Amino acid sequence: RFTVDAAWPSIPANWVLGEVSSIAVDGRDHIWVLHRPRSIPAERRSSAAPAVLEFDATGRLLATWGGPADAYDWPEGEDGIYGDARGFVWIIGNGGWPKPSAAGNSDDMVLKFTSTGKFVMQIGRRGKSTGNGDTENVHQPADMFVHEATNELFVADGYGNQRVVVFDADTGRFKRMWGAFGTTPPPAITANPAQSAPPSADAPRQFGLVHAVKVSRDGIVYVADRTYRRVQTFTPDGKFLRETRLTSDSDVAPVPAGFAFSADPRQQFLYVVDSGPMRVVVFDRATLTQIGSFGMRGPRPGEFDIVHHMAADSQGNLYTAEIVTNRRAQRFLLQRPR
Repeated sequence: RFTVDAAWPSIPANWVLGEVSSIAVDGRDHIWVLHRPRSIPAERRSSAAPAVLEFDATGRLLATWGGPADAYDWPEGEDGIYGDARGFVWIIGNGGWPKPSAAGNSDDMVLKFTSTGKFVMQIGRRGKSTGNGDTENVHQPADMFVHEATNELFVADGYGNQRVVVFDADTGRFKRMWGAFGTTPPPAITANPAQSAPPSADAPRQFGLVHAVKVSRDGIVYVADRTYRRVQTFTPDGKFLRETRLTSDSDVAPVPAGFAFSADPRQQFLYVVDSGPMRVVVFDRATLTQIGSFGMRGPRPGEFDIVHHMAADSQGNLYTAEIVTNRRAQRFLLQRPR
């Protein structure tokens, strides 16, 4: 069970957040929040908070940074953030989705920074993707995860492509990629993947919108296909293992958007943020059985609209990021049995 911490986080009263697109927890239990300053109405944009905000677990603001610079291609549409175990912060964007604002202007890159915002490396370049077979660029990626055991960066390359792609986290060198069921991704995409297919639609042998990727401690890769309401699992080399579909008691179709694991050594539970009915769905990870959920659509603390990404800290508390409507980060405290 979880209870919302309505006082979390604390930011200066005169600051304004845009769409809060992503949230991450690093190895120190510092929480990283990414938002979209350009989504703030023009008349309030002078009060925009910096794009990257770092908090401690209590919600105290520690540092801020981020934004365009000559040394790298800053995303047009800030979409994902990840803090790895070695102290680096990774950022991606989905700018250009569903339609590019200008030719050659899509976010086809991954950025790596130190925790203080010093630029380290860029994988790919703005507007340079050649499609699913490209080994140098991503194409409007949605999520990423650094697997500490192999020091590999797994990217859910899903807004513009339909694949998982893996790079060396030190050098940015391409290592491998795969599509749904471990197949080779289709060579070309004629249109952006749909956000959500009709409930009656048959799921194809390829991904729709690959929106989340995480790797568990026991080396299982979890991938969310937002379009077809499914979660697929793989070995780190891309061998397909299992598939499960999200179900819902409501008439709103599930939309899996982000992952987190429980904090126990076995990571017994897989948490999936569902931006259809607006909730967090709890799975037993060993069986991939859906065993519960919490949350609902609404503006109040503990409710969601539209929940996009999530993360968990070492104590088992959960953090969520909301775009479009609520535009906020929330913290949910794990209630341990007495």
